[in-house]
Amino acid sequence: MTAKSYNFSHALCRLPARSSVDGLRAVDTGAPDFETFVAHHNDYVALLRETGAHVTVLEPLEAFPDSVFVEDDALCLQEGAVLMRPGAPSRLGEVAEMAPHLDALYEEVVRMDGDGFIEGGDILTAEREILIGLSARTDQAGVDEFRRVVDRWGYTVRVVETPPGVLHFKTDCSLLDEETILSTKRLAASGCFDTYRVIHTADGEEACANAIRFNEFVIMPAGFPKTREALERSGYDVREVGNSEAAKLDGGMSCLSLRFSPSS
Repeated sequence: MTAKSYNFSHALCRLPARSSVDGLRAVDTGAPDFETFVAHHNDYVALLRETGAHVTVLEPLEAFPDSVFVEDDALCLQEGAVLMRPGAPSRLGEVAEMAPHLDALYEEVVRMDGDGFIEGGDILTAEREILIGLSARTDQAGVDEFRRVVDRWGYTVRVVETPPGVLHFKTDCSLLDEETILSTKRLAASGCFDTYRVIHTADGEEACANAIRFNEFVIMPAGFPKTREALERSGYDVREVGNSEAAKLDGGMSCLSLRFSPSS
């Protein structure tokens, strides 16, 4: 049986806008270089396509500097898509721009319309459950509404705590397969992955915890050799993509795509 948490037929990405130099960031380490950002994004899309997936690349949205990070706009499940309600007010308009593309792909697209907030970067979809980390961008009210939405499709939601100072839950973790998580030691220490096998990021390489398992590849940011070696020793087919510019905006591998296999 195909694992629906990492085997995908489709992905949806959006090109970086020139306005991305003004994107949100927790710590200012300098503006991203636009041309390098685009080159890295092209490499990322090429890897997704190498697996045989159909990848749609949307045009940039200059009015929304963070719109390249499409994962925060929606969660795409096999049964339907859920449009998020971002906790950053400047990003709310991105969701409206994403909606028609998902409407064209899914029979059922649910819009979050309550008072709470939730972003895709805080949601880790595993094979047997959906884990959601509370953060500065995702609150309990948002989680409660999301839980009511996905209950119709039979999903179990488990709420966990995001470490202090970490923007999104998935900044510190990613799914590798049905039973395995890549995680920083600080996040794993909370016990949230006690029912999984955990591969820790190497000391000093915590910034590569946000990787993605996409079909046969584990796609991770370039420049973290000890963690890559640990993944390869565990049998994963690892591919690297430059992430220096997205990282200046707190972005990682999962942030750059919506990954899915619609049932319709």
